[in-house]
Amino acid sequence: MEALKGRDLLSLADMTSAEIQDLLDLAAKLKGGIVNLRCNKVLGLLFYKASTRTRVSFSVAMYQLGGQVIDLNPDTTQVGRGEPLIDTARVLDRYLDILAIRTFDQQELALFAKYARIPIINALTDLEHPCQILADLLTVQENFGSLAGTTLTYLGDGNNVAHSLMLGCALMGMNVRIATPPGYEPNPDIVERVRQIAGGSEVIITHDPIVAVKGSNVLYTDVWASMGQESSAEARIPLFQPYQLNEELLSIADSNAIVLHCLPAHRGEEITDEVMEGVQSRIWDKA
Repeated sequence: MEALKGRDLLSLADMTSAEIQDLLDLAAKLKGGIVNLRCNKVLGLLFYKASTRTRVSFSVAMYQLGGQVIDLNPDTTQVGRGEPLIDTARVLDRYLDILAIRTFDQQELALFAKYARIPIINALTDLEHPCQILADLLTVQENFGSLAGTTLTYLGDGNNVAHSLMLGCALMGMNVRIATPPGYEPNPDIVERVRQIAGGSEVIITHDPIVAVKGSNVLYTDVWASMGQESSAEARIPLFQPYQLNEELLSIADSNAIVLHCLPAHRGEEITDEVMEGVQSRIWDKA
């Protein structure tokens, strides 16, 4: 873990497969009470978007490790009044030991990382959501014992969660299948990078949900309209309906398949109540 000390995490691609595995192993030990760490550090949370699980999990983890948390609400700090990001970054660098940022543009994150010497953690941007996927990978590992060779299928919008899932799966030797409506495919630059990382692992981008789901070990979905896309939500419903994670699609997957959703969920849209509350759901474990 010493190799991760002091480093930014802007993308899952910032880590190697060995570093991710070491992090997952440490997380499992912390979760099981095998390792008990105590630090005296301060984490800043600068969230421009709403958050429940990410905000709470970062805060609880920091307190449990012996650190402290400051919630830097943009509406009540000078950044909300137009202070340049490079100025904010350099000021927060003098106060904090680490800063987690949830924002829209990935470039804002990169700007903070450039001007602050402390580690900057991506708590979600429009391009990636790496910490979410670390929780997903730990859940898959808990269920199947290992990650390599496992097949994960993502259904829905080729968004930030899809991007980080692809990178995480490729780095850990998992097969990944992404099924989206035409015109909603993942970022082609991310796809190309994933194919370079994947080696012999399967990377499939398709418009056919049945092809994507068949025999898969993990079925994953997200809301059809992410934060900031609410105005297009109604128009997307008929386009995304064939990609709904329901019992019919689940029956095509491996018999021991598990279901994940990054939450919050729109029940009855991207996922049905039956699947979300079913015996194959690991959504609450992951959360």
